[in-house]
Amino acid sequence: MAAYVPVPRDVTRVKTKVFMNLTMRQIVSFAAAAAAGLPVYFLLKGTGNVSLASLAMVAVMMPFIFIGLYEREGETAEKILWHFIDTKFRRPGIRPYRTDNSYARFMRLMEAEREVKKIVFDHRDTEKPARKGR
Repeated sequence: MAAYVPVPRDVTRVKTKVFMNLTMRQIVSFAAAAAAGLPVYFLLKGTGNVSLASLAMVAVMMPFIFIGLYEREGETAEKILWHFIDTKFRRPGIRPYRTDNSYARFMRLMEAEREVKKIVFDHRDTEKPARKGR
């Protein structure tokens, strides 16, 4: 029997594994999680409640592990978080689409011309006629 090896079609998605089938990004995030979580565990273990200490350690380590492991459609967690912050807080929420309606512009121009004609012709009628010859 022949052995088949799956080969990915998109070579850019292949990530280099460094140690124990983990990428360098994952190793760094796990190290940061351990550096943040272990002191919390040892500080809270002294209170006598080991369950509370372990739950607090897990709660502190979860964001680091999430950042190291989560990836969706080629984008990492911090890129997705940055896009979220960018669209919700940095850019305006309402960006109306404004069109330049040629017909409405033409109608405004016609209305303005009508008003001008009305003012000019009404003004002529109200003036006193000039007297001739005296």
